[in-house]
Amino acid sequence: MTAEAGELRRPLTVVPPGERGATRIADRVVAKIAARAAREVIGEVPDEAARPHATVVVHHDTARVRVHVELGYPTDIGARCARVRRHVAERVRALVGMEVSEVAVQVERLHLTPAHGAAQGRTR
Repeated sequence: MTAEAGELRRPLTVVPPGERGATRIADRVVAKIAARAAREVIGEVPDEAARPHATVVVHHDTARVRVHVELGYPTDIGARCARVRRHVAERVRALVGMEVSEVAVQVERLHLTPAHGAAQGRTR
């Protein structure tokens, strides 16, 4: 048995929590999680609508999120945005372990749904 092999078999020392390193999750990772969470609850959108995207500012263990979405119209914009805010905050908290102090939902564009346009006598 060599000295090196003996070193490998020594019990590992436990480092106190205050002396351990920290895990830092990049803002862009949190932004991707937020955008994905928005897609999960946004519901049906027209094919030409852009996918939701997000920007995030992280300070310590708190995130501020801005989500950009496009929605079909007519719709209850307030209710859909409230669902997005709630779900994004829950998913970021669950997956990243950060508190979310703010989720701002910015509706970039409304798309007239084909069924509504036809009912109004409109064509493209």
